[in-house]
Amino acid sequence: MQFWEKLTNQQIKERVFKALGENVNYYEENIIGIPASHLDSKVFYQNASFLQDAPFISTLIHNPNHIGCHTLGVSESFFKGTQQIEREVLELCAVDILKGEPYKQDGYVASGGTEANMQAIWVYRNYFMQEHGAATNEICILCSADSHYSMVKAANVLQVGFASVPVQEDTRQIDEAALHSTIKALKNSGKKYFIVVANMMTTMFGSVDDLDIYVATLDGTGCDYRVHVDGAYGGFFYPFSEENNKLNFANPKVTSITLDAHKMVQAPYGTGIFLIRKNLIQYTKTEEASYVEGEDYTLIGSRSGANAIAIWMILMTYGPYGWWEKIYILLRRTDWLCQQLTEARVAFYRHPKSNIVTLRSRHVSPALAKEFGLVPDNHHAPNWFKIVIMEHVTIEKLIPLIEKLKA
Repeated sequence: MQFWEKLTNQQIKERVFKALGENVNYYEENIIGIPASHLDSKVFYQNASFLQDAPFISTLIHNPNHIGCHTLGVSESFFKGTQQIEREVLELCAVDILKGEPYKQDGYVASGGTEANMQAIWVYRNYFMQEHGAATNEICILCSADSHYSMVKAANVLQVGFASVPVQEDTRQIDEAALHSTIKALKNSGKKYFIVVANMMTTMFGSVDDLDIYVATLDGTGCDYRVHVDGAYGGFFYPFSEENNKLNFANPKVTSITLDAHKMVQAPYGTGIFLIRKNLIQYTKTEEASYVEGEDYTLIGSRSGANAIAIWMILMTYGPYGWWEKIYILLRRTDWLCQQLTEARVAFYRHPKSNIVTLRSRHVSPALAKEFGLVPDNHHAPNWFKIVIMEHVTIEKLIPLIEKLKA
């Protein structure tokens, strides 16, 4: 590990407060040109004694704005202290988790996986338009039928095409024959440029796409494409459960990756991560944001620096080996659940390196789904219900479900 280490609570606290000390202090400095301040002191008490031991809450109160992309160099100097922590956490994720080369990726802490996926598609749409003279109706998002709905949303917002490839019912793997026919039909309809989205654990099934199938098919038909990996769910799980993970920056075909820290990392909601290889995020530069120091390249614009602090604090508290141990425990717990389901003759799908188990709906009554908070693939006509083995989902909580399924 080059950037990830385990720190004590005292070291974490000192580092965050040092960063806040390097940010602007609206009350102690003559700063009168920014349309912002600390959180309203009439509502959010800023002198409570517990705050000296609460770096994250203190960051919320200081309210740093991390507008822009800080991996490019120049950024708003008012918030340079906490921006540096964001750069550190991005480098940790890009290099130590996703096998990129040091300082060869750009990115930012986004509002979540949906925004990060849209950011990637925005970059590639503009790339194809600016470098190849592509029209929007010649560009198409290509992903599996199990992909997140943010791909459809991105196609709608960015006005590019969208095509999903069927997956095999039992394995959730891309149907290779269907992929061939889909690409052929898209090319015949005028599509020339493809934005491929490969899943690193889908939201519903925890399934993982075989990127080699996409690459072989697209290369074989002479297509121009770029690959984005949606690791919104699996980005903090699959790299630790699967040693032979190909969905990372060590794979030259992968150009960008989405992570979501408000899932497995348990950061506050509104905390995603977008990472992309150098010399690509410039395609979404908004030059009209000239009043922003360093200008803006992001979809979201202004964003809370506290979210970056939260990710950094959590990862540094665990350290890399603590995180490996956490994932190992969740995997073994999932193994136990699958063994119980097999003995109970309950049909289910589980990727062997995932902590999501999805049950066939015929085994799950509406009352059972409601009692245990099981999530369907479709609320109107469910075919599957999923169980997600998070830290709080202990064997003690799973036993009552198993007993009712057996009954």
